Amino acid sequence: MNWTQFLFRLVEPVVPPRFVIKRLLLLVPVLFGVASVVFAILHLAPGDPAIVIAGQRASTEQLEQIRQELGLRRPLWEQYLSFLWDAARFDFGQSYSISRGNSVRSVIADRLPITLELAIYGQAAGILLGIPLGIISAVKQDSITDHVTRIGALTGISVPIFWSGPLLILLFSTYLDVFPTSGRIDSTLFLPETWTLFGRELPLTGMITVDTILLGNTEAFLSAAHHLFLPAVVIGVYSTALISRMMRSSMLEVIRQDYIRTARAKGQGAKITLMKHGFRNALIPVVTVIGIQFGTLLGGAVLTETVFGINGMGLTIVTAIGVSDYPVVQGTVLTFALLFTLVNLFVDVTYSYLDPRIQQ
Repeated sequence: MNWTQFLFRLVEPVVPPRFVIKRLLLLVPVLFGVASVVFAILHLAPGDPAIVIAGQRASTEQLEQIRQELGLRRPLWEQYLSFLWDAARFDFGQSYSISRGNSVRSVIADRLPITLELAIYGQAAGILLGIPLGIISAVKQDSITDHVTRIGALTGISVPIFWSGPLLILLFSTYLDVFPTSGRIDSTLFLPETWTLFGRELPLTGMITVDTILLGNTEAFLSAAHHLFLPAVVIGVYSTALISRMMRSSMLEVIRQDYIRTARAKGQGAKITLMKHGFRNALIPVVTVIGIQFGTLLGGAVLTETVFGINGMGLTIVTAIGVSDYPVVQGTVLTFALLFTLVNLFVDVTYSYLDPRIQQ
């Protein structure tokens, strides 16, 4: 039995492999469309990559040589097919200026875990806080708790990251001096590039909190958690507010259904009825919001990393656009698109688990 057969055997009791394969095949045209749009936008945008690489004072011969090396003199359809083939192999060439001489793949591998770490913490905060707050707000409808939760959720949705980030820095870093203003870890702490497992040297993940746990460095972990607290709060507030609002609306709709009233009429307790019968059905629209929200958090990380000076993919793509580093822009956008489609796949699989009728 190979690893694919083992994986299908593992998920088959929950979701049929045919359902997963069908959803995977549907991801192909989505990624193809994103790649085509990215290629078209970058080739229609003003600017010359040869000038970006060689500089403004380069001679005409130098610029022409660079254009030939980059394949910019080939027909557009040939460049397009070559771009699709390279994108399928996750090969976007070398960076022009962000990390000159290094491949875009290495740039993404170094900085993507930083953005994923922030997005995961923001999403985790949204799920752990938003779902319970939404349930409590629905159960205690029109009470003081419900009103406070709704006002807090509306405030969290309405406040933009580019305003809440500097405000939290001003309050907790400048006035109270509780949290640092930027960075991911104290500059005096240095982490190795590998960690040891059963006598083998393995590369670190790039997620600072995970790496400090793998290394068993408590001081570094506390420093990383201290630095990432404010950025995670900024990202998590919006996620918490949106999930709590959706959970409240979904739970209110579910608790009015006939099967909930029937279960209560048979003498089943209110808490058991809600958690056993209502919670699972109320989660279906919330799962949609969580999946879409992950893509929003990746976009929100662009602003958060810029505000807090964290050198992740968000800050990288902003810098790459400013200096016309087209390969980095292409690689970053397609990577975000791939992550978003994979999250949507996970949402579809979760759907089919919560409601098996969707598989049909």
